[in-house]
Amino acid sequence: MQVSSLNEVKIYSLSCGKSLPEWLSDRKKRALQKKDVDIRRRIELIQDFEMPTVSTTIKVSKDGQYILATGTYKPRVRCYDTYQLSLKFERCLDSDVVTFDILSDDYSKIVFLHNDRYIEFHSQQGFYYKTRIPKFGRDFSYHYPSCDLYFVGASSEVYRLNLEQGRYLNPLQTDSAENNVCDINSMHGLFATGTIEGRVECWDPRTRNRVGLLDCALSSVTADTEIDSLPTISALKFNGALNMAVGTSTGQVLLYDLRSSNPLLVKDHQYGLAIKSIQFQNSLDLILSADSRIIKMWNKDTGKIFTSLEPEHDINDVCLYPDSGMLLTANETPKMGIYYIPVLGPAPRWCSFLDNLTEELEENPESTVYDDYKFVTRKDLDNLGLTHLIGSPLLRAYMHGFFMDIRLYHKVKLMVNPFAYEEYRKDRIRQKIEETRAQRVKLKKLPKVNKELALKLIEEEEEKQRSVWKKKLKKLPNILTDDRFKVMFENPDFQVDEQSEEFRLLNPLVSKISEKRKKKLKLLEQQEFLEQEEEEEPEGKPSDAESSETSDDEKDWVEEVRKQRKLLRQEEKLRWQERFKEDQQTVLKPQFFEIKAGEEFRSFKDSAKKQKLMKKPLEDRLQLEAKLGTLNVSDTTVGSKQLTFTLKRSEQQKKQQEAEKQHRQERKRLRRSAGHLKTNHRRGHSFH
Repeated sequence: MQVSSLNEVKIYSLSCGKSLPEWLSDRKKRALQKKDVDIRRRIELIQDFEMPTVSTTIKVSKDGQYILATGTYKPRVRCYDTYQLSLKFERCLDSDVVTFDILSDDYSKIVFLHNDRYIEFHSQQGFYYKTRIPKFGRDFSYHYPSCDLYFVGASSEVYRLNLEQGRYLNPLQTDSAENNVCDINSMHGLFATGTIEGRVECWDPRTRNRVGLLDCALSSVTADTEIDSLPTISALKFNGALNMAVGTSTGQVLLYDLRSSNPLLVKDHQYGLAIKSIQFQNSLDLILSADSRIIKMWNKDTGKIFTSLEPEHDINDVCLYPDSGMLLTANETPKMGIYYIPVLGPAPRWCSFLDNLTEELEENPESTVYDDYKFVTRKDLDNLGLTHLIGSPLLRAYMHGFFMDIRLYHKVKLMVNPFAYEEYRKDRIRQKIEETRAQRVKLKKLPKVNKELALKLIEEEEEKQRSVWKKKLKKLPNILTDDRFKVMFENPDFQVDEQSEEFRLLNPLVSKISEKRKKKLKLLEQQEFLEQEEEEEPEGKPSDAESSETSDDEKDWVEEVRKQRKLLRQEEKLRWQERFKEDQQTVLKPQFFEIKAGEEFRSFKDSAKKQKLMKKPLEDRLQLEAKLGTLNVSDTTVGSKQLTFTLKRSEQQKKQQEAEKQHRQERKRLRRSAGHLKTNHRRGHSFH
């Protein structure tokens, strides 16, 4: 089993290693396993999980029990039963398979699209029916509500075959010359097809009308991309009701929200190869996009690379096993790839032993050894004085360094550094000293701020651990290790004021407890100092003395509360006396006030009256306002009281009101006089 790691994500290749020929007898296979270590150490997860020459497509049934793969040569389909970890059946076909789909939950209903325009239906027993489409097909999708198969290919039409009626329906006419891929959204049934012009057309199967058009070729071109030809759509995949990922022939992946014509994210593979497969991993919000060279896993929100996988051979198809961290690939090689990534999810139920195996490998990491060779960098060669061997058969270039024979390496190192044994001896002595230090009692490292509070929390944690009922107690987060309370032990603004009145009343035994903790703090500081200077551990205070002292705390609780209250009263009296002395010593200075324009100065007694009035109860104030006429109390029909207040007006407002009143009276008088003149004029005309 080969292990690779990128971005601290481990990928276990379960299909690496030598494969034995089928024509070998069991006796010869056993003999080879005894001789060859690589054959003995390999993991054969599924027996005969390979094709004679090349595997083209691979899929998993909906129930997760069967893995179906197509390949050549001769063209065939193989079905593997995961519960038996072996091959269930193999069926040879007349021509190569472009793609296939599993219509049922198991392998009982399969549809194959061949490269000679034939569509082949298989049932549980085997071949069932074969028909032909007018043009060469490239992809197809199944619409479950209407039982329609949608075929796209080297034509502008999308052919529809109804499996219930057993006949072709009227095709959908697209605007493109050819269509490469298609997909149907499982949530609302929207049908999408990717064209050779770099556009995606969306159709509603109910009305058979086009409802949307996306120009992906224009959106895929950015400032960083270099494109020689027009991008065509090579992969298409829906996720949920609103998200859709589109892959282009130039190596870009565009993530769309169906409510917008602009892509949310454009990811470039940087290889210039066509995207062959797109898969969604919803638990970690990842997208798995694959071209013929690499499989990239990246975050669908930020586009940041999670990890990548680069097999030795070209990739034809990728399938992610549902609800697990297993990845299956069809390659340009007889062996089909099986990869396990524990970060993506657990191992499938039929190979749950992989979790235990990978955990053991992580606990006991082994250094990679390539036979009897040592990997050295150019810097190591400079130190050994072997730079003149670069280019010779003694050094084999690999990545950023070279492989050299381990025996040659040991000889040269012994010649260059004859005191290597002394260095090794010193290292061993240092390791032994560190081991003995680790066995000592570890000192408590307290923070700079709120040391007593931190010591109190440490003591409480130790008591919980010592208690018999610790299994029944619910585990609560520790404040010292919680990042949310980290500032409380770092920022001096959060220092607890032990002299405040609230603290002293809430903690009546704070004086005795704080004295104990101060003693402990001094001891800890002395221990830290001695550890730094002499690297020796001082002895602490015995636990028996602490337990004897804490037993008297509950008895003195009431007396301690009384003492604290008396001290607080005395401090308050001293503060009042100091204020009184300060008031007597201070000399009052005259204060000047500015009167606003339009206001009259009455006296300072008004403010004093207002203050006295505010001190009176509500009943007295209401009676006073009723006497002055600013309050009117009346009974309502419901039986409740109704209070009506009239606001007091200033002299300026009163003058303004009187002026307005006089103005209104003057206008009324003028109107009356004008009315008398009109009536007299009419009477004079009638008389004449």
